[in-house]
Amino acid sequence: MNKTEFTKKLASKTGLSQAKAGQVVDAVFDAAPGKGIIAVELDAGGKVSIPGFGTFKTVHRKERKGINPKTKESITIPAKNYPVFKAGKTLRDRVSK
Repeated sequence: MNKTEFTKKLASKTGLSQAKAGQVVDAVFDAAPGKGIIAVELDAGGKVSIPGFGTFKTVHRKERKGINPKTKESITIPAKNYPVFKAGKTLRDRVSK
């Protein structure tokens, strides 16, 4: 399912117009700087928990040593924050049937 299909389904389930449903989807999921409720919360170091569905959070990975596979040289991989989604039990159980 792509964003357009998601927007259409949201509009039909809620009675919103497709334009309003698109605005809702953008308000929640937009990843552009300063936009999107989930992305803004993750930028601030917080997490977003939706009971039964899952949790969005950031995980910090420390700097580590690695090897460039092309040259076999030792390199340093810088520290970085990564977004992570962990599915909730209800969602995991439903999908695993």
